[in-house]
Amino acid sequence: MEVADLHLHTTQSDGRLSVSELIDVVALSNASIFSITDHDTTNGLDAAAEYTKKYPHLRLIPGIELSADIDGDEIHVLGYFLDYQQVDFQRKLTSFRDGRITRAQMMIEKLSSLGMEVSWDRVQEIAGDGTIGRPHIALALVEEGYFDLPKEAFVNHLNRTGLAYAEVPKISPQEAVQLIKSVNGVAVLAHPFEITDMTKWIGILKEEGLDGLEVYYGNYGPSTVEHLLRLSRAYDLVPAGGSDFHGLGNPGEVRPGTVGTPIDIFDRLERLVI
Repeated sequence: MEVADLHLHTTQSDGRLSVSELIDVVALSNASIFSITDHDTTNGLDAAAEYTKKYPHLRLIPGIELSADIDGDEIHVLGYFLDYQQVDFQRKLTSFRDGRITRAQMMIEKLSSLGMEVSWDRVQEIAGDGTIGRPHIALALVEEGYFDLPKEAFVNHLNRTGLAYAEVPKISPQEAVQLIKSVNGVAVLAHPFEITDMTKWIGILKEEGLDGLEVYYGNYGPSTVEHLLRLSRAYDLVPAGGSDFHGLGNPGEVRPGTVGTPIDIFDRLERLVI
């Protein structure tokens, strides 16, 4: 089935494929519409727009994934159809990325105190020109032999309750929605089933202008999808989705175009553009 895969990452944040490499993969998938939604950055979008011209059957939607804090948890909000070149918007994104660098350095210090030595220089090399994130630290830990797979590093060490987790101030989920709307974007709550008090936050963010809910996502099974569809109808939100592909090499990772927004539903999402 043809879909719009609206959740994809590149080396501009914590994905392992470059912009061009990712687009080459998408071109061979079931996705005719796709969005690159790197964390707190739009730095790959200009290059993506140019490279997508190589594939006339593909359509690129400018996107982003913003990280926001709540008490004891984290919420991610996806933004689509962004006027992303606005100066104030880019200034705020730069400050977010600076915070990610600080957090990564703090986490490496915590790992060292736990006897797990990881080189900051190596983490930077793995991240390349992209925004440094926890997956880059996880990959460095795998290289050093502490774990066999990147996802294993998150279980007890890099997740929010992990031994090496560190936090820096972020925006609130409400501010994330407002920021997306400030550049005429459409705001969608990402992977909602991972959020504590999911229903409460859907209601709160709906009041702030939330447009959609990520229903068709990654490994979500039929019962989860149906539950989220009911919520999307109850709150009058468009049910969107995507693979959340990073290319980290974890077994069973969902490939681009395997999961996504049905094309007829994507049309509903596009009609919300201001």
